Amino acid sequence: MVANTAQDEVLQALLAKQRAGFMASPFPSLGERRATLRRLRGAIRGHAHRLAAAAQRDFSARAEAETLMVDVLPSVMHINHLLGGLRRWMKPSRRHTELLFFGNSARVMYQPKGVVGIVVPWNFPVYLALGPVATALAAGNRCMVKTSEYAPHTSAALRALLRDVFDEDMVAIVEGDADVARAFTSLPFDHIVFTGSPEIGRHVMRAAAANLTPVTLELGGKSPAIVSRSANLRTAATRIAHGKTVNGGQICVAPDYALVPEEDAEPFAQAVLDAASQMHPQGSDDYTAVIHDGALGRQQALLDDARALGARVMSAAMPSGGRRLPLHVVLGVTPQMRLAQEEIFGPILPVFTYGSFDEAIAHVQRGTRPLALYYFGHDKAETGPLLERTHAGGVTLNDWGWHVVNHDLPFGGSGTSGMGNYHGAEGFRELSHAKSVFAERRWFPIELFHPPYGSWVQRLAMRLFLGAPAQGESQHGTPAGTQPAHRSPD
Repeated sequence: MVANTAQDEVLQALLAKQRAGFMASPFPSLGERRATLRRLRGAIRGHAHRLAAAAQRDFSARAEAETLMVDVLPSVMHINHLLGGLRRWMKPSRRHTELLFFGNSARVMYQPKGVVGIVVPWNFPVYLALGPVATALAAGNRCMVKTSEYAPHTSAALRALLRDVFDEDMVAIVEGDADVARAFTSLPFDHIVFTGSPEIGRHVMRAAAANLTPVTLELGGKSPAIVSRSANLRTAATRIAHGKTVNGGQICVAPDYALVPEEDAEPFAQAVLDAASQMHPQGSDDYTAVIHDGALGRQQALLDDARALGARVMSAAMPSGGRRLPLHVVLGVTPQMRLAQEEIFGPILPVFTYGSFDEAIAHVQRGTRPLALYYFGHDKAETGPLLERTHAGGVTLNDWGWHVVNHDLPFGGSGTSGMGNYHGAEGFRELSHAKSVFAERRWFPIELFHPPYGSWVQRLAMRLFLGAPAQGESQHGTPAGTQPAHRSPD
């Protein structure tokens, strides 16, 4: 209890320091925000290889090229997009006044919220830290960042990077276990950005509710990859295999399962296995390991459960040993299997089949709303209904995941896969307060709408907007010649 009290005091002192810094500079100029983002971008470039080395230590096996490509490069691309859009997004948005207020002006200004708490997962410990940080800084905020205890080396590398360019009253790293995370999300932030599982997301939302703190939740889910009869089966299989093996399949937008025409299940499964084996042949150092023994044990338990319930499990010829788990494809999946119910978050691909395309759509509709949806094919008669009748955080057609790193698109979930966005203009607005500003001219005769009621101007306005009173009623809606009844409040 003493340790927890001391820990809470440290977090509260850090939040107070950031609040004081924000109060001293509550609306950074365009030039200040751009300079901040450029400093961050320069630091990422300077620390890129140290970040990759740290991630390799955390995963035990993760190629430097993979970290640079999927963690570091998207962080720089994201900042570049923010720098390009910031002037436009910061500009107040002119709005129309109601006709009754003609001649006055209305606008919306986008004001920094204050201090943003960011909770980072272990699977992309660079991009999912620095992406939200960059958006928060672009919106003029300060940031406290809770990194994952499962990626301690990357956390230390991020701390060194950020200390190079920011004081703790601007951006601060917080490290620790689940108890620290609970204390962190209980702080009265002005906004919380959380990336992780739906289960933990519910706890974060409950903690935030105590302070009425708004939240952005990116939660994952069972993202389908639908293969149409109009698709090139081998091309679709190769791209799905890529999505299931990048980062060892430990990606919130990885294809969770495949939906294929019933006659194509066997050739599709074999094509996926062949593609995975070609991308990551035995002896290759490019294949990422499962993050820790507990996660590896869960993957093996999912496979054991499927085998016990009658599924056919096939494995690719890929690097194994240590915590490297080759890609497995599972046929004959039934709804009772854990693979059909849980987000997999690893290199296992269940394959479901469909007859008509309407059956594929119905399969997606029956599940919880995924963070991503993928369609492989070229039939516009299918893509239109699919996009209209299913919900997903985002969609890529004829590949997987690339909508996430096109930073002009919002990135966010729907339903159990999350809420809110932190990419594009939508991300900037998510971490800003849209403040309404109505400016009344000195000469505007607002007193014409003050009591006593019943003036000709008021009657004209009522007639214009509400129409003529019904026959037998006064302009006030009561029977002519009577007075409204005075009632005591209920």
